[in-house]
Amino acid sequence: MTGSVLSQARQAVSVAGRVVVKVGSSSLTTAEGGLDRSRLDALVDAVAARHAAGSQVVLVSSGAIAAGLAPLGLTRRPRDLATQQAAAGVGQLTLAHAYANSFGRYALTVGQVLLTADDVVRRAHYRNAQRTFDRLLALGVVPVVNENDTVATDEIRFGDNDRLAALVAHLVGADALFLLSDVDALYDGDPRLPGAQRVTEVAGQSDVDGVKAGTAGASGLGTGGMASKLAAARLAASAGIPVLLAGAADATRALSAADVGTAFATTGPRLSARRFWLGHAADATGRLTLDAGAVAAVVDRRRSLLAAGITAVAGTFDAGDVVELVDPTSRVVARGVVAFDSAELPTLIGHSSHDLPPEQRREVVHADDLVPLPPH
Repeated sequence: MTGSVLSQARQAVSVAGRVVVKVGSSSLTTAEGGLDRSRLDALVDAVAARHAAGSQVVLVSSGAIAAGLAPLGLTRRPRDLATQQAAAGVGQLTLAHAYANSFGRYALTVGQVLLTADDVVRRAHYRNAQRTFDRLLALGVVPVVNENDTVATDEIRFGDNDRLAALVAHLVGADALFLLSDVDALYDGDPRLPGAQRVTEVAGQSDVDGVKAGTAGASGLGTGGMASKLAAARLAASAGIPVLLAGAADATRALSAADVGTAFATTGPRLSARRFWLGHAADATGRLTLDAGAVAAVVDRRRSLLAAGITAVAGTFDAGDVVELVDPTSRVVARGVVAFDSAELPTLIGHSSHDLPPEQRREVVHADDLVPLPPH
């Protein structure tokens, strides 16, 4: 890529004014020695240089559990939740102290922000997190974000910081997202095997057709593999945020010239915070199955969902909850805020509005509270 004209996506990430940088556990730690301070310092050097160039930077850092292994005498990532949480409790302090010292070399103040799923799933928490980030950045602080693994449950077992980084990127209104790991780019197969080809640019679905992304990190220290990074990159790109996926060893070039790794062009418009929250962050508590006509109205014409277009209701939910809308083949096509309880809806579905009592003649999901989702 060096010496060539940068793609539009690479140009966008290279000049972005507010960026989110995510780094994985395997890029900061080793099973034998806990935190690798030289790797952490190299990352901070790159982030500090980007900050000095005028960008606001939010750092999403894995590594808390891995950083706690050595102090606890553990040789590998524990499988049971209680020990994972214990390791996180020790490691979070170690990690935060290391970042504070390293950024201190550049007279930069860091602030630790620990998030759980509730902080992005619950609307009130989501807005409060937005205000916190905005204030920290306005004060010139570099926020260092991690999942709160000491109290999290599902987050440790099923979550990953790649998706968290994509959610944070939109939450803070970032202009670009950098995903740094121990793999230098996206490949169409396992890069450790001969014949794997690097994918340098992703402009749409056709560029990742045939890509076989693994699900486990090579080091065994982290929870996210290339599959989670690809999913996070596509999530951010679909919401109007360009992405650069690169190796942590190439952090300096990634955060400056942006001529390394794989660039993901935006594939959708920038969504408002509320619409992004509805589509990607909120926890859906139920599911409504739509007939083909309702799918066309909701997805293609961006109309409200009426009871006449619903064929089935699943789950238990209250009015005001977020539900998934699926087509006749069970493919999720949209999400939205439902206006009826799950107990009330079954008697209404399939009926035209004029056949219903006046108090029930309203949209099941109003167009203003509905977000169509791109096909996966």
